[in-house]
Amino acid sequence: MLETKESKKIFEKNCKVIPGGVVSLNRLTKPEIAFSNGKGSHIWDVDGNEYIDYHSGFAPYLLGHNDNDVNRAVMNTLKDNLTLMGSGTNRWEGKLAELIVKHVPSIEKVQLANTGSEATFHAIRLSRAFTGRSGLIVIQGGYNGWHNDVACNLMTPLEMIGPRVSPGEYKFVPISAGIPIGVEKNVHVINFNDLESVEYVVNRYEIAAIILEPILQNIGIIQPQNGYLEGLRKICSKENIVLIFDEVKTGFRHALGGYQQIAGVLPDLTTLGKALANGYPIAAIGGRSDIMDYFIHQDPNKKVLIAGTYNAHPIPTNAAIATVEKLEKYEKKIYGHIYKLGEMMQKGLEEIFEEFGIVSKVARVGSAFCVYFMDHLPVDWHDLVINHNFSFDSKYRTALIQNGIYHFPTPTKQGSISFAHSKMDIEITLERTRKVLKTIN
Repeated sequence: MLETKESKKIFEKNCKVIPGGVVSLNRLTKPEIAFSNGKGSHIWDVDGNEYIDYHSGFAPYLLGHNDNDVNRAVMNTLKDNLTLMGSGTNRWEGKLAELIVKHVPSIEKVQLANTGSEATFHAIRLSRAFTGRSGLIVIQGGYNGWHNDVACNLMTPLEMIGPRVSPGEYKFVPISAGIPIGVEKNVHVINFNDLESVEYVVNRYEIAAIILEPILQNIGIIQPQNGYLEGLRKICSKENIVLIFDEVKTGFRHALGGYQQIAGVLPDLTTLGKALANGYPIAAIGGRSDIMDYFIHQDPNKKVLIAGTYNAHPIPTNAAIATVEKLEKYEKKIYGHIYKLGEMMQKGLEEIFEEFGIVSKVARVGSAFCVYFMDHLPVDWHDLVINHNFSFDSKYRTALIQNGIYHFPTPTKQGSISFAHSKMDIEITLERTRKVLKTIN
């Protein structure tokens, strides 16, 4: 049994001064482990337990924990006395913007923020200013941040939204209290991979934007079906609707140009975060110049506010520059390595589950993967919630943690492989997975 005595002490102490004991309540899990440090593909807790990490802090560590090159850039920032000026522009924010524009196909201009939620908030506000409309289409099972318009319909029980409807939309179900009455009138919830429902909503309401993760990566790895993203692009172009790709999780992880580079479908606006600075807090919003220029529109009634004291703080900004430059310099080596390890993980898991006679499918895109305990890969939330064995998934994840393999202990959460992971890490993981299945199957 995993010894977590010191972790429990810290948690109990923190609960006295922090509601829930953690500063981001989606981190509140069992077992309540207090981690102390990480390096490469491994993390350690305060009780001295070591884990091979596939949670990766909700996936930003594409290069691994405490990457030497990124940390060197941070130390040089401090050494050079770079500081937050809060007035005027500077070289580092321009350099990062240039790198993003260079590599992400749809982006012509960029603004920087601190979190993915800030970036998606700005994308929606820009879209409404640009189109003069208020309606927003969001995806059931997708996550686009904590603000009012999108804090809804993540892992929603079917009794709250009802059976599958297509064409049609689902009830707005907030994932937070405190959202004002009336927000739901402008937010239209539909399933992923459902173009008919997009047409249904567009024909009935004035829609400013569609926002979606091009791969649903907050309920595992649910990929777009053939023609889906292309269909969204066609509808948005025809109806003058802003297509927003939330690439906070997919950006840089699957390709230097984001998932849009792989899909060959260009959104109007893109949000980025997580892997952009390999764990340092930064985000970006970018896209077409004619939309982005609403941040500086001459008409005060059309000008969109973007402000933030810590936007482009020199530490995370230079961490992001170092991350993107490393991805640029070693693009084939890095993506080749993590894709190869991803394939090794997928094949190994598939063989082990087949060996034990466990009904499962392993979804994977590059270095991101998820095991679904069902007989096919899900196409949307309804498909997943009806067919996936959530109880077994929870037991499986908990048992892996007890054996030094850290996946986030909530069913269907994505696993992430970094450049710091090794073939030996994967081999050990597969060996311990086999051990775990002998005890829980």
